[in-house]
Amino acid sequence: MERRSFHDEQSRNKRDSILLAIVVSVILFALIVSISYIWDPSSIYIMVPVGVIITFIYTWSSYQYGDRVVLSSTNAKPAEGSRYIYLNDTVEGLAIAAGIPKPDVYVMPSRELNAYATGKDPEHASLAVTQGLIDKLDRQELEGVIAHEISHIKNRDVQFMTLVAVLVGVAGILSHMILRSYRFGGRSRRDKDSGGSLGIIILAVGFLLAIFAPILTRLVQLAVSRRREYLADASAAELTRYPDGLADALEKLSQHNTGNMKVSESVSHLFISDPNRTALDAIYSTHPPIEERIKRLRAM
Repeated sequence: MERRSFHDEQSRNKRDSILLAIVVSVILFALIVSISYIWDPSSIYIMVPVGVIITFIYTWSSYQYGDRVVLSSTNAKPAEGSRYIYLNDTVEGLAIAAGIPKPDVYVMPSRELNAYATGKDPEHASLAVTQGLIDKLDRQELEGVIAHEISHIKNRDVQFMTLVAVLVGVAGILSHMILRSYRFGGRSRRDKDSGGSLGIIILAVGFLLAIFAPILTRLVQLAVSRRREYLADASAAELTRYPDGLADALEKLSQHNTGNMKVSESVSHLFISDPNRTALDAIYSTHPPIEERIKRLRAM
Protein backbone atom coordinates (compact mmCIF):
# COMPACT_ATOMS: atom_id res chain seq x y z
CA MET A 1 0.00 0.00 0.00
CA GLU A 2 1.30 3.46 -0.91
CA ARG A 3 2.32 5.49 2.13
CA ARG A 4 1.18 9.10 2.25
CA SER A 5 2.74 11.84 4.32
CA PHE A 6 0.53 14.08 6.43
CA HIS A 7 1.30 16.91 4.01
CA ASP A 8 0.03 14.76 1.12
CA GLU A 9 -3.13 14.00 3.10
CA GLN A 10 -3.73 17.69 3.80
CA SER A 11 -3.37 18.50 0.09
CA ARG A 12 -5.72 15.66 -0.77
CA ASN A 13 -8.31 16.93 1.70
CA LYS A 14 -8.14 20.43 0.19
CA ARG A 15 -8.70 18.99 -3.28
CA ASP A 16 -11.54 16.74 -2.08
CA SER A 17 -13.21 19.73 -0.42
CA ILE A 18 -13.21 21.69 -3.68
CA LEU A 19 -14.57 18.73 -5.63
CA LEU A 20 -17.28 18.17 -3.04
CA ALA A 21 -18.29 21.83 -3.17
CA ILE A 22 -18.72 21.45 -6.94
CA VAL A 23 -20.83 18.32 -6.49
CA VAL A 24 -22.97 20.09 -3.86
CA SER A 25 -23.49 23.01 -6.24
CA VAL A 26 -24.53 20.80 -9.16
CA ILE A 27 -26.97 18.72 -7.06
CA LEU A 28 -28.50 21.77 -5.39
CA PHE A 29 -28.92 23.58 -8.71
CA ALA A 30 -30.54 20.53 -10.34
CA LEU A 31 -32.98 20.08 -7.45
CA ILE A 32 -33.96 23.77 -7.44
CA VAL A 33 -34.63 23.73 -11.18
CA SER A 34 -36.59 20.46 -10.89
CA ILE A 35 -38.76 21.72 -8.04
CA SER A 36 -39.57 24.95 -9.89
CA TYR A 37 -40.43 23.06 -13.07
CA ILE A 38 -42.76 20.69 -11.24
CA TRP A 39 -44.78 23.59 -9.85
CA ASP A 40 -44.69 25.85 -12.90
CA PRO A 41 -42.88 24.91 -16.15
CA SER A 42 -43.06 28.53 -17.34
CA SER A 43 -40.88 29.62 -14.41
CA ILE A 44 -37.89 27.60 -15.58
CA TYR A 45 -36.21 30.55 -17.32
CA ILE A 46 -36.53 32.64 -14.19
CA MET A 47 -35.41 29.88 -11.83
CA VAL A 48 -32.20 29.12 -13.72
CA PRO A 49 -30.50 32.43 -12.78
CA VAL A 50 -32.19 32.36 -9.37
CA GLY A 51 -30.90 28.81 -8.90
CA VAL A 52 -27.37 29.93 -9.74
CA ILE A 53 -27.56 32.67 -7.12
CA ILE A 54 -29.04 30.37 -4.46
CA THR A 55 -26.45 27.71 -5.23
CA PHE A 56 -23.60 30.19 -4.87
CA ILE A 57 -24.96 31.57 -1.59
CA TYR A 58 -25.53 28.08 -0.19
CA THR A 59 -22.10 26.76 -1.13
CA TRP A 60 -20.34 29.83 0.25
CA SER A 61 -22.33 29.88 3.49
CA SER A 62 -21.83 26.13 3.97
CA TYR A 63 -18.08 26.65 3.80
CA GLN A 64 -18.12 29.72 6.03
CA TYR A 65 -20.71 28.71 8.64
CA GLY A 66 -21.17 24.94 8.37
CA ASP A 67 -19.45 24.47 11.73
CA ARG A 68 -22.02 26.72 13.44
CA VAL A 69 -24.79 24.52 12.06
CA VAL A 70 -23.07 21.37 13.32
CA LEU A 71 -22.45 22.79 16.80
CA SER A 72 -26.04 23.96 17.09
CA SER A 73 -27.43 20.60 15.93
CA THR A 74 -25.53 18.78 18.70
CA ASN A 75 -26.49 21.30 21.41
CA ALA A 76 -22.83 22.09 22.08
CA LYS A 77 -22.12 24.99 24.46
CA PRO A 78 -18.84 26.88 25.03
CA ALA A 79 -16.60 25.26 27.65
CA GLU A 80 -16.27 28.26 29.95
CA GLY A 81 -15.56 28.73 33.62
CA SER A 82 -13.34 27.04 36.20
CA ARG A 83 -15.07 23.69 35.66
CA TYR A 84 -13.41 23.35 32.25
CA ILE A 85 -9.96 24.82 32.93
CA TYR A 86 -8.23 21.45 32.59
CA LEU A 87 -10.10 20.65 29.38
CA ASN A 88 -9.12 23.96 27.81
CA ASP A 89 -5.51 23.62 28.97
CA THR A 90 -5.29 20.13 27.48
CA VAL A 91 -6.70 21.31 24.15
CA GLU A 92 -4.33 24.27 24.08
CA GLY A 93 -1.27 22.15 24.91
CA LEU A 94 -2.01 19.58 22.21
CA ALA A 95 -2.80 22.30 19.67
CA ILE A 96 0.57 23.91 20.35
CA ALA A 97 2.28 20.54 19.96
CA ALA A 98 0.46 20.02 16.64
CA GLY A 99 1.44 23.49 15.43
CA ILE A 100 -2.10 24.84 15.01
CA PRO A 101 -4.11 27.57 16.78
CA LYS A 102 -6.18 26.48 19.77
CA PRO A 103 -9.67 25.57 18.52
CA ASP A 104 -12.78 26.83 20.28
CA VAL A 105 -13.85 24.27 22.88
CA TYR A 106 -17.44 23.14 23.43
CA VAL A 107 -19.22 20.66 25.68
CA MET A 108 -22.30 18.58 24.83
CA PRO A 109 -24.61 17.66 27.73
CA SER A 110 -24.80 13.95 26.80
CA ARG A 111 -23.65 11.25 29.25
CA GLU A 112 -22.28 9.25 26.32
CA LEU A 113 -18.51 9.28 25.73
CA ASN A 114 -17.87 11.05 22.45
CA ALA A 115 -16.20 13.99 20.72
CA TYR A 116 -15.85 15.64 17.32
CA ALA A 117 -14.08 18.50 15.56
CA THR A 118 -15.51 20.83 12.95
CA GLY A 119 -14.58 24.01 11.07
CA LYS A 120 -13.43 25.31 7.71
CA ASP A 121 -9.68 25.21 8.44
CA PRO A 122 -7.21 24.97 11.38
CA GLU A 123 -7.52 28.73 11.96
CA HIS A 124 -11.31 28.53 12.31
CA ALA A 125 -11.96 25.21 14.04
CA SER A 126 -13.99 23.98 16.99
CA LEU A 127 -13.71 20.90 19.17
CA ALA A 128 -16.65 19.48 21.12
CA VAL A 129 -16.69 16.76 23.78
CA THR A 130 -19.52 15.26 25.80
CA GLN A 131 -19.81 15.82 29.54
CA GLY A 132 -19.67 12.06 29.93
CA LEU A 133 -16.26 11.98 28.27
CA ILE A 134 -14.89 14.52 30.74
CA ASP A 135 -16.32 12.67 33.72
CA LYS A 136 -15.36 9.10 32.78
CA LEU A 137 -11.90 9.30 31.19
CA ASP A 138 -8.61 9.71 33.03
CA ARG A 139 -5.97 12.23 31.98
CA GLN A 140 -4.14 10.06 29.44
CA GLU A 141 -7.36 8.78 27.90
CA LEU A 142 -8.77 12.29 27.57
CA GLU A 143 -5.52 13.46 25.98
CA GLY A 144 -5.75 10.60 23.48
CA VAL A 145 -9.27 11.55 22.41
CA ILE A 146 -8.46 15.25 22.16
CA ALA A 147 -5.28 14.46 20.21
CA HIS A 148 -7.43 12.45 17.78
CA GLU A 149 -9.69 15.47 17.18
CA ILE A 150 -6.75 17.86 17.00
CA SER A 151 -5.31 15.57 14.31
CA HIS A 152 -8.53 15.86 12.31
CA ILE A 153 -8.08 19.64 12.42
CA LYS A 154 -4.39 19.56 11.56
CA ASN A 155 -4.95 17.15 8.66
CA ARG A 156 -7.78 19.40 7.40
CA ASP A 157 -10.27 16.57 7.68
CA VAL A 158 -12.73 18.96 9.30
CA GLN A 159 -13.03 21.10 6.19
CA PHE A 160 -14.16 18.18 4.06
CA MET A 161 -16.15 16.36 6.73
CA THR A 162 -18.12 19.50 7.66
CA LEU A 163 -19.06 19.97 4.00
CA VAL A 164 -20.17 16.34 3.89
CA ALA A 165 -22.35 16.92 6.97
CA VAL A 166 -24.08 19.90 5.35
CA LEU A 167 -24.46 18.02 2.04
CA VAL A 168 -26.14 15.05 3.70
CA GLY A 169 -28.52 17.33 5.57
CA VAL A 170 -29.56 19.45 2.60
CA ALA A 171 -29.88 16.37 0.35
CA GLY A 172 -32.43 14.92 2.74
CA ILE A 173 -34.40 18.17 2.99
CA LEU A 174 -34.50 18.86 -0.75
CA SER A 175 -35.28 15.24 -1.59
CA HIS A 176 -38.29 15.39 0.74
CA MET A 177 -39.38 18.69 -0.83
CA ILE A 178 -39.16 17.42 -4.39
CA LEU A 179 -41.05 14.20 -3.66
CA ARG A 180 -43.82 16.22 -1.99
CA SER A 181 -43.79 18.52 -5.02
CA TYR A 182 -44.45 15.54 -7.27
CA ARG A 183 -47.42 14.61 -5.11
CA PHE A 184 -49.02 18.03 -4.69
CA GLY A 185 -47.72 19.83 -7.77
CA GLY A 186 -48.16 16.97 -10.18
CA ARG A 187 -51.80 17.67 -11.02
CA SER A 188 -51.26 21.33 -11.89
CA ARG A 189 -48.17 20.41 -13.84
CA ARG A 190 -50.04 17.82 -15.93
CA ASP A 191 -52.68 20.43 -16.74
CA LYS A 192 -50.00 22.48 -18.46
CA ASP A 193 -47.72 21.96 -21.39
CA SER A 194 -45.32 19.11 -20.66
CA GLY A 195 -42.44 21.10 -22.08
CA GLY A 196 -41.33 18.42 -24.53
CA SER A 197 -38.18 16.38 -24.17
CA LEU A 198 -36.44 19.03 -22.04
CA GLY A 199 -39.25 18.87 -19.54
CA ILE A 200 -39.09 15.09 -19.43
CA ILE A 201 -35.33 15.24 -18.80
CA ILE A 202 -35.72 17.81 -16.01
CA LEU A 203 -38.42 15.77 -14.30
CA ALA A 204 -36.48 12.52 -14.65
CA VAL A 205 -33.26 14.03 -13.26
CA GLY A 206 -35.12 15.62 -10.37
CA PHE A 207 -36.93 12.41 -9.51
CA LEU A 208 -33.74 10.33 -9.61
CA LEU A 209 -31.86 12.86 -7.49
CA ALA A 210 -34.70 12.96 -4.97
CA ILE A 211 -34.48 9.20 -4.55
CA PHE A 212 -30.75 8.60 -4.74
CA ALA A 213 -29.15 11.80 -3.36
CA PRO A 214 -29.55 10.73 0.31
CA ILE A 215 -28.14 7.29 -0.52
CA LEU A 216 -25.20 8.67 -2.48
CA THR A 217 -24.32 11.20 0.20
CA ARG A 218 -24.42 8.43 2.81
CA LEU A 219 -21.97 6.44 0.69
CA VAL A 220 -19.73 9.51 0.55
CA GLN A 221 -19.78 9.54 4.35
CA LEU A 222 -18.65 5.92 4.41
CA ALA A 223 -15.88 6.44 1.90
CA VAL A 224 -14.32 9.47 3.56
CA SER A 225 -14.83 8.75 7.24
CA ARG A 226 -13.30 5.30 7.77
CA ARG A 227 -9.95 6.16 6.17
CA ARG A 228 -9.75 9.44 8.07
CA GLU A 229 -10.44 7.77 11.42
CA TYR A 230 -7.45 5.45 11.04
CA LEU A 231 -5.24 8.37 10.02
CA ALA A 232 -6.40 10.48 12.98
CA ASP A 233 -5.73 7.56 15.37
CA ALA A 234 -2.16 7.26 14.05
CA SER A 235 -1.66 11.04 14.20
CA ALA A 236 -2.93 11.14 17.79
CA ALA A 237 -0.50 8.40 18.81
CA GLU A 238 2.33 10.37 17.22
CA LEU A 239 1.22 13.56 18.96
CA THR A 240 0.91 12.14 22.48
CA ARG A 241 3.67 9.50 22.12
CA TYR A 242 1.32 7.19 24.02
CA PRO A 243 -1.03 5.17 21.76
CA ASP A 244 -2.37 3.19 24.73
CA GLY A 245 -4.08 6.33 26.03
CA LEU A 246 -6.36 6.51 22.98
CA ALA A 247 -6.72 2.70 22.89
CA ASP A 248 -7.89 2.67 26.51
CA ALA A 249 -10.32 5.50 25.76
CA LEU A 250 -11.78 3.62 22.80
CA GLU A 251 -12.27 0.55 24.98
CA LYS A 252 -14.24 2.65 27.48
CA LEU A 253 -16.28 4.14 24.64
CA SER A 254 -17.20 0.69 23.34
CA GLN A 255 -18.15 -0.55 26.82
CA HIS A 256 -20.05 2.50 28.06
CA ASN A 257 -21.85 3.96 25.03
CA THR A 258 -25.38 2.90 24.18
CA GLY A 259 -25.29 4.48 20.71
CA ASN A 260 -28.33 6.61 21.44
CA MET A 261 -27.13 10.22 21.36
CA LYS A 262 -30.03 11.20 19.09
CA VAL A 263 -27.94 13.35 16.77
CA SER A 264 -28.63 13.75 13.08
CA GLU A 265 -27.18 11.05 10.84
CA SER A 266 -25.80 13.88 8.69
CA VAL A 267 -23.19 14.68 11.36
CA SER A 268 -22.56 11.20 12.75
CA HIS A 269 -19.36 10.75 10.74
CA LEU A 270 -17.76 13.68 12.57
CA PHE A 271 -17.69 11.87 15.92
CA ILE A 272 -14.80 9.75 17.16
CA SER A 273 -17.29 6.92 17.72
CA ASP A 274 -20.61 6.42 15.91
CA PRO A 275 -23.18 8.20 18.15
CA ASN A 276 -26.12 6.24 16.71
CA ARG A 277 -26.27 2.47 16.52
CA THR A 278 -28.64 0.78 14.09
CA ALA A 279 -29.19 -2.70 12.70
CA LEU A 280 -27.47 -1.61 9.46
CA ASP A 281 -24.21 -0.51 11.08
CA ALA A 282 -22.35 -3.56 9.79
CA ILE A 283 -22.98 -2.31 6.25
CA TYR A 284 -23.44 1.44 6.54
CA SER A 285 -21.39 2.40 9.59
CA THR A 286 -19.41 5.60 9.10
CA HIS A 287 -16.67 4.32 11.41
CA PRO A 288 -14.25 1.41 11.14
CA PRO A 289 -14.71 -1.36 13.75
CA ILE A 290 -13.56 -0.01 17.10
CA GLU A 291 -11.88 -3.34 17.89
CA GLU A 292 -9.69 -2.96 14.78
CA ARG A 293 -8.76 0.59 15.75
CA ILE A 294 -7.76 -0.59 19.24
CA LYS A 295 -5.73 -3.44 17.75
CA ARG A 296 -3.81 -1.08 15.48
CA LEU A 297 -3.08 1.31 18.33
CA ARG A 298 -1.87 -1.51 20.61
CA ALA A 299 0.53 -2.60 17.87
CA MET A 300 2.21 0.81 17.62
